[in-house]
Amino acid sequence: MDEWKRDRIASAEQGENPTVLARMPSGFAVLGDTQFLPGYCLLLAVPRTEHLTDLPLDRRVEFLRDMAILGEAVQLVCRPRRINYEIAGNIDSFVHAHVIPRYVWEPKGYLRGPAVLYPLEQRSVPEVQFSLEKHGSLMSSLTEQLGRLLARLDILEADRSES
Repeated sequence: MDEWKRDRIASAEQGENPTVLARMPSGFAVLGDTQFLPGYCLLLAVPRTEHLTDLPLDRRVEFLRDMAILGEAVQLVCRPRRINYEIAGNIDSFVHAHVIPRYVWEPKGYLRGPAVLYPLEQRSVPEVQFSLEKHGSLMSSLTEQLGRLLARLDILEADRSES
């Protein structure tokens, strides 16, 4: 296992997590370890907390807003049919959200359910595993789009504070 995977948030904070797309107000936007659905991303909450409800209300709202912004970036870059959002926490016991693009080309048997129902063999084949060589261009496009969307958010917040 790559060392950075042992603590994805700490490695992101130290600049050692190669999947980081952007630092957002509520955490880190990262590209998923598997790209069997191109553009699959996650938002990792900072500070690390176990439950969404452990965060003060304004931080929860900020996290959910950032999740939607990440979804918008994936929508604009990857042009999927739709975006699914999941906050599960069953395996990793820290708050994180999955942003999952869904495509018209997906097999009909998988389109109606969550992406996790795809067979593990299909989700974990080497061809779809994250690598900078394979996914660098996608990462650059997502990072650029996130920058634009976050800049728009900054402008909106500045306008509100002037009102």
